[in-house]
Amino acid sequence: MPVAAGTTKPDWKGRLKALLPLFGHRNWIVIADAAYPAQSGAGIETIVAGGSPIQATRTVLDAIAAIKHVRANIYLDQELEFVADADAPGVSRYRAQLSELLNSAKPITLPHDQIIARLGDAALAFRVLVIKTELSIPYTTIFLELDCGYWSAEVEQRLRRAMAASAKKSKGR
Repeated sequence: MPVAAGTTKPDWKGRLKALLPLFGHRNWIVIADAAYPAQSGAGIETIVAGGSPIQATRTVLDAIAAIKHVRANIYLDQELEFVADADAPGVSRYRAQLSELLNSAKPITLPHDQIIARLGDAALAFRVLVIKTELSIPYTTIFLELDCGYWSAEVEQRLRRAMAASAKKSKGR
């Protein structure tokens, strides 16, 4: 993939490997289409991977699976379901490949603006890595919100209930 003048095409896999030990819950990794903008937030880093978003996503998911401290909540643009091949040739093929790749992952589908708002809010305090690919089909970006790999939302809720019960019990003394 051609790279803009004044920029270099980094070893994106090496950069991912370097960042994953630093990243934790609330960090995001975005595998973006070619038109995804370079965001200006201080904690947002954009690198060019080129190639296919399916392959890039596979690489990122494999890297996340190889570590224990994080897991990914996957978000997809709701609009992707409605993009027609007549308007974006190849979109049906892409959807099929993505469905196969994310087979057991159960991605969350939301309107694009809602995902971008969540990402923007997170980027105010936490780092985001955007990996740009060569795909030229709209609404194909894959958003990975990292979460703790060894502590689930259900366990957190139990902890909070126990804390609330303890506080209530202490007030009753």
